[in-house]
Amino acid sequence: MKIKLLETKTGLEKEGEIEKISKKELPLKKDGWNFNWKELFKIEGSEVYKLFLSDSPEMVEGILMLTMFNEEMLFLNNIELAPYNIGKNKKYKNTAGCLLAFACMKSFEKGLGNYNGFLSFDSKTELIDLYHEKYGATFAMGHKMYFNPAAGKKLIKKYLNIKK
Repeated sequence: MKIKLLETKTGLEKEGEIEKISKKELPLKKDGWNFNWKELFKIEGSEVYKLFLSDSPEMVEGILMLTMFNEEMLFLNNIELAPYNIGKNKKYKNTAGCLLAFACMKSFEKGLGNYNGFLSFDSKTELIDLYHEKYGATFAMGHKMYFNPAAGKKLIKKYLNIKK
């Protein structure tokens, strides 16, 4: 899927893509990533996607992992941005939004029955407000959150420029 990344310093749009990642392309903890993607990649039933610039596919800008919950609802297991895409000095400012919108799009493709368009996930405590305020996720309980179909459609329209 084609996307546009926004360079933080210049505001320029850069052509990007989101597609399934191969095992050899997975980012490593030793390079500053927080999750052990090599281990996560082994989880049965998971789909792992990378976000990259079209002109430099070897550089992973962000990554996410999706699985089905109870064979009905899509679950966002993990999402991580490249270390240089985090914080005030991040290189691209909409990387997380693009990945979340992509996951929401997948929830419309894979969700069944009443769960079509719902994307659930567990949030780190310090990110709950961000997911709610910036991206429109709903707080359920504990660390559980979800995007309902309306919130997912807004993200898809904003970050992927697709009308759902």
